[in-house]
Amino acid sequence: MRLIFGLVLVLGMALAGFAVYMAKDYISDYQAELAAERAARQQMVETIEVYVSQKPLRYGEKLNPEDVRTVRWPVDALPEGIFKTDLELFPKGTEVLRTVIRAMEKDEAILAVKVTGPGEDAGVSSRLAKGMRAFAIRVDVSSGVSGFLRPGDRVDIYWTGQALNSNGDRRGNLTKLIQTTVRLLAIDQTADGERNNPSIARTVTVEATPLQVASLAQAQATGQLSLALVGAEDDEIIGAVEVDRNALLGVEERQVVAVEAAKVCSVRTRRGAEIIDTQIECKE
Repeated sequence: MRLIFGLVLVLGMALAGFAVYMAKDYISDYQAELAAERAARQQMVETIEVYVSQKPLRYGEKLNPEDVRTVRWPVDALPEGIFKTDLELFPKGTEVLRTVIRAMEKDEAILAVKVTGPGEDAGVSSRLAKGMRAFAIRVDVSSGVSGFLRPGDRVDIYWTGQALNSNGDRRGNLTKLIQTTVRLLAIDQTADGERNNPSIARTVTVEATPLQVASLAQAQATGQLSLALVGAEDDEIIGAVEVDRNALLGVEERQVVAVEAAKVCSVRTRRGAEIIDTQIECKE
């Protein structure tokens, strides 16, 4: 009997030890999974639903509800001008739609700079920034960069005309940089920045401040304007640029300075029929 009791006691202790071992192993696994879940939660990025294009959209197309869809977007990486709700994108309902003014590919975010306001067309007025004005400049094949300009490009504007010196006398033809990195809004009657075929334009429309408009109007009335295309990645600040014929040919202009003649005083003395001039110091 004592033997059986001893065996039962030993077996019970073994089972208890095994249970403790299993429980400890389970608790360790549970704690590891809990720590992994907490680490995963810390790495999770907060997102929000935004509108993207459902298909490729081109300049001038109307933006319909079936052309867009919502996706989750990281909150800390939201582009400026994003649309997050149906009310923001279609504030006047589906009867008054926006127009695409910048081409978009499938799954590209719908931004305010890529579409017009509700009910507006893709004209130049919809592309003007606040406080800016549209001004047309006459160009030809040479002044218009051989037709390779597109809406959205940036250009430097040079003026060539007759220059006057401080005395009002003409000093000959002069070419001067008068505006830098001016954005083009339209070429002739086209504001589509996606066109790729070069064409010889007769006018280009630029975006400018009212003061720049006044300067360009005066420059166009008194001389000829020429455009120089600025590179897409060029952010260099250009200083004053002015070239006349002498600078072009390397001719140095010499200024003639008038020198006042020294005053000479004399005394005339008559000796009979002879007159003698004697120079003396002048007294003021």
